[in-house]
Amino acid sequence: MNTLQEFLNANPVDNLTEEVIISDRFKDKDGNIFKFKIKAMTNEDFEIARKKAMKLNLQKGKKEMSFDNRAFNESIVINNTLYPDFKNTESIKALGCMSPEQYLNKVLLSGEIAELAQQIQVLSGFEKDLSELAEEVKN
Repeated sequence: MNTLQEFLNANPVDNLTEEVIISDRFKDKDGNIFKFKIKAMTNEDFEIARKKAMKLNLQKGKKEMSFDNRAFNESIVINNTLYPDFKNTESIKALGCMSPEQYLNKVLLSGEIAELAQQIQVLSGFEKDLSELAEEVKN
């Protein structure tokens, strides 16, 4: 490969996946750690998650935008984790949940959601946690 163009053509990112360890809490009966399979966010995935996380606050006639880090993390985890499938209808119903967000919060600890979101962000090419970048932009 002699040029950047040739490199790009040979290495598309539309199906970039990775298996990651989130916590040693996830073990099978033999003590082997389960891995989560994640995929990189597309630009569209990123925009959907970003828009979902932006909240408009109305206080005393003033409009103020804020970034909901929890909603952002939930969105990227639900939409970019291939295994396990947090959108699996049977699993959602089995635990008495009404949405993928409720299911996610029922089966993962807060730190595990944050770690999974961080791993997805790193695979997607972000060096910093996106919530940190959002704070920097906001300020």
